[in-house]
Amino acid sequence: MSEAMNGEAVSRVAELAKNAAGFDIKKVEIEGVGLPKSFYVGFDHKTNGPVDLRPMAEKWRTVPERATGTANVTTLESFIELTRRHRDNDSAIFAATSWPNPTLTAVIDYHIEDQAGLPQARNCGHRVHYAFPITDEFKAWADQDGKPMGQEAFAAFIEEHAPELASPTKEEVKDFGDLFRTEIATPSKLIELSRGLQVNVAGKVKSATTLQSGEGEILFVEEHLNTKGQRLIVPGLFMVAMPAFIDGEPVRIPARLRYRVREGAVVWFYQMFRWKQLLRERVVGDLATVKEATKLPTFEGSPER
Repeated sequence: MSEAMNGEAVSRVAELAKNAAGFDIKKVEIEGVGLPKSFYVGFDHKTNGPVDLRPMAEKWRTVPERATGTANVTTLESFIELTRRHRDNDSAIFAATSWPNPTLTAVIDYHIEDQAGLPQARNCGHRVHYAFPITDEFKAWADQDGKPMGQEAFAAFIEEHAPELASPTKEEVKDFGDLFRTEIATPSKLIELSRGLQVNVAGKVKSATTLQSGEGEILFVEEHLNTKGQRLIVPGLFMVAMPAFIDGEPVRIPARLRYRVREGAVVWFYQMFRWKQLLRERVVGDLATVKEATKLPTFEGSPER
């Protein structure tokens, strides 16, 4: 009896000591998608309530729980290499292929499929992003596309952007020349036109006609002269070629040259033919390159936020 009482007393003392300490840790086992099999929780005997231990543990963390954040790269090559470095079997790449903001985004921790082919969610928080950087040259042509310019401004624009002018290939002469029923100007022809416009910047238009070739003919005269003036032949079409994206391949775009005569003065503008579609094709081509280099699935669109 005495020994039983002593054992009971020891247990009681231990319980009182534990209660006096005021804190206990318990392991809880659970089941659920995306949950750990077990976790620890503290119990405060003084308040008779649970205590979350996670904030205490996080203070001692030496590495992140998982990779998160977006790496922004500035070249297509860097996008490929960084994606290859971090990818796993379920990573995926998304592409926005339309102007004005074409981009590529690799979601490293994209959702997965289990062995039964059923989807399983992941965090989608680790990404590599590439915003195609537009070249200054292409931006200048795109910004001015379809916008009217005075004669002096147009002549200056052609002079400044002469490096982007291109001679047409035989295929382009056949395809676009036949399509628009006009001749395609060489760079030297356009430079000659721009200099002729500068010479006649103070002149007035006497007449403007369309030739059988599809080109235009403008007759300039000086105000103080009563002569036939100086004729300038205006091509109906010319080619521009330049990289649309920094470190990218050049794109070749036909541009229609237009002018309007208003009260003896000429207003000029050009229209690049389907250039947004051509840029989209360039981005789609780069997306195919990325798919081959990374061996990852690619999609046109944007990933979940």
